[in-house]
Amino acid sequence: MPTAEQQAILTIALLAAFADGSGDDREREAIKGIAASLAGEFDAPQLTRLYQDVLLKRVDLRQAAAALTDHSQRQLAYEMAVCVCDADGAPNAAERMFLDQLKVALSLDATQAGAIDREASALVEAPLAAATLPQTAAPAPSDADLDQYIFNHSIVNGAIELLPQSLASMAIIPLQMKMVYRIGQRYGHDLDRNHIKEFIATAGIGITSQYLEQFGRKLLGGLLGSVAGGLGRGLGSVATGAAFSFATTYALGHLAKRYYAGGRQMNTALLQSTYQSLLGDARQLQQQNIGLIREKARTLDASQIMSMVRN
Repeated sequence: MPTAEQQAILTIALLAAFADGSGDDREREAIKGIAASLAGEFDAPQLTRLYQDVLLKRVDLRQAAAALTDHSQRQLAYEMAVCVCDADGAPNAAERMFLDQLKVALSLDATQAGAIDREASALVEAPLAAATLPQTAAPAPSDADLDQYIFNHSIVNGAIELLPQSLASMAIIPLQMKMVYRIGQRYGHDLDRNHIKEFIATAGIGITSQYLEQFGRKLLGGLLGSVAGGLGRGLGSVATGAAFSFATTYALGHLAKRYYAGGRQMNTALLQSTYQSLLGDARQLQQQNIGLIREKARTLDASQIMSMVRN
């Protein structure tokens, strides 16, 4: 994909990240850091400028949309914007208004855009617990079982990140939330979605910024190409790069295990320092298991991903 089109899509994704008007300083700093990191990794200094242009409102949505003349690129830009707006739950009024304006700017067919909206909603609004099984249906897992559960979740999320479909990455956060829910449940804590989101944010893991980083890597790495990719369109192609979501999932799982096993006594500073320490170990483990992650990616399909998110 040409550089100009990449910049236009990333600009739209950044505009989507700030569309809710929340002004969360933690998320802003996380996004700024990701822009700088990707700029260095992909030799793309324009990313830092794009971030500043969006933050200072020097860029116009219609101008960015006008740079995308290919239909598949416009669809991809909308998918990425939907994923970013839906990252921390159903879009609020400001985000819905932004997406409505984006549909017009991109001249997207209402039926096609609606299908993307529904697919994204199905992922982010899936219940934390499986509706078909009572919570007492199985004995509580042992520590070893829980460690294996965290490892398996990490492998799956790393594999999902290697898939070329833009909407595939939307499954990563819901699966992380379900993992935290089950770990909390293992130690006698009945968690809801808002608590889990706050726990993740307090640990220093930006939900919206995670999506932006995944999409940025896919786009700049050429994995997304010029073809938009919903979950229903041919899963199975695998990237050659590292799957960074393995490390974040693994570190988050073991942080949750320590936090809930200890009766939720860790303060913010300790949560963040512990997560960073775990993340360093997880990155090494990720490199050791990249072959396993890639192999998992080759076997994933849309129905498996949706089933995991739902159950």
